[in-house]
Amino acid sequence: MTTIKAIVRNGRIEVDKPIDLPDGTELTIPIPDPLECPGIRDEDWSDTPEAIEAWIRWYDSLEPVEFTPAERSAWEAARREQKELELAQWDKRSKLIEDLFP
Repeated sequence: MTTIKAIVRNGRIEVDKPIDLPDGTELTIPIPDPLECPGIRDEDWSDTPEAIEAWIRWYDSLEPVEFTPAERSAWEAARREQKELELAQWDKRSKLIEDLFP
């Protein structure tokens, strides 16, 4: 079985690259249950002292994320742009609400 990667946008399924199937091919696409969480369920985690120690050792082995000055500058610029975009959208929506409920 071949897997096709796709994203749902505006109620339509969009694939990231063309699919080599003839027109009219019927596909059955299972819809994932939004309540199902991928990965390990809470009840499947081991809470033995040994498992907890192993998790703490793994956690302690993680290295911190360190940005170069250029990366930090780019990240901060992206955050400013995102904030400006969100504030502009907020202003538009506020004006729409004011027009609806004067």
